[in-house]
Amino acid sequence: MLRPGPIGVFDSGYGGLTILSEIQALMPGYDYCYLGDNSRAPYGTRSFEVVYEFTRQAVETLFDMGCNLVILACNTASAKALRTIQQNDLPNIDPDKRVLGVIRPTAEIIGKITASRHVGVVGTSGTIQSESYPIEIKKLFPDIVVTGEACPMWVPLVENREYETEGADYFIKKNLDSILSKDPLIDTLILGCTHYPLLLDKIKKYLPEGVSALPQGEYIAHSLQDYLFRHPEMDNVCTKGGTTHYFTTESPDKFSEAATIFLNRDIEVDHITLE
Repeated sequence: MLRPGPIGVFDSGYGGLTILSEIQALMPGYDYCYLGDNSRAPYGTRSFEVVYEFTRQAVETLFDMGCNLVILACNTASAKALRTIQQNDLPNIDPDKRVLGVIRPTAEIIGKITASRHVGVVGTSGTIQSESYPIEIKKLFPDIVVTGEACPMWVPLVENREYETEGADYFIKKNLDSILSKDPLIDTLILGCTHYPLLLDKIKKYLPEGVSALPQGEYIAHSLQDYLFRHPEMDNVCTKGGTTHYFTTESPDKFSEAATIFLNRDIEVDHITLE
C-alpha cells in the first residue's frame, strides 16, 4: 500500500526545470520534489551504464523521499536508463511505483503535428546516439522519417548564460543548417533537450519558413495530467498541497542562482548526496 507523497522530477541538472515549470502551470495544486544531479552533469556524453547507474540512484532517492511517481525530465536519462529501470528495477524496488520519461509523450504527439512526415530531432550526443526518438516514433508512426543532429555546444551556451550572444548564433545556425541539409523536407524540429527552450528565439531565427520548433514541456505536462486521469490509483497517492522542494547534488547557492534562468524567480534549494 503506497503512502501519499509528492511527484518527483529528476534531471541531470537545470534543464528539467523547463519541464517542471510547465507541469506546475498546468497542475499547480500538486506537491513536487525536483532533484538535479548537478555535480555529475552533463549526462549527454556519458555511457549508457553510467547514465543508468546515476539515474537509478536518483530515482531511489526520490522514492525514499516519499515520491510514488518520478518523471525523468531529462532526455538523456529517458533514452539511456528509463527502460531498464522500468523493466528490471521497479519490480524489485516497488512494483506499485512508477517512473515515466519525456521521449514517449513527445513521440505520441508528433504524428498530429508534421504534415510532410519528415521530422528532425536536435539533442545531446547521448540522446541522438541512442536513437530513442526514431525508435519510439517508428513504433507509432512507421511512415515518419526521423533525422537527428547532436548539438553538444547548446547546453553549455545556456548554462554559461551565453545563449543570447553572437557565439550562440554561430553554433545554432551551424547545427540547423546541418540537419536541414540531411533532410530538406523536415517541417517539424523536436527540441530533444530540456535546455533548448531557452534557445527557442534563436532557433526560430534560423529555421526556414514552414519549419516549426517543438519544445517538450507543454506536451509532457498534458501527458502527465492525462496519465493521472487514466490512473486514479496513482493520482490518489499524489499529495496536493501546492508545494515544491528543490534538491541538488551541487552547491545550493549555485543551483538557486542558475535556476533563475529557467524559472525567473528565486527558490530555496537543499543539498543532497546520491549513492
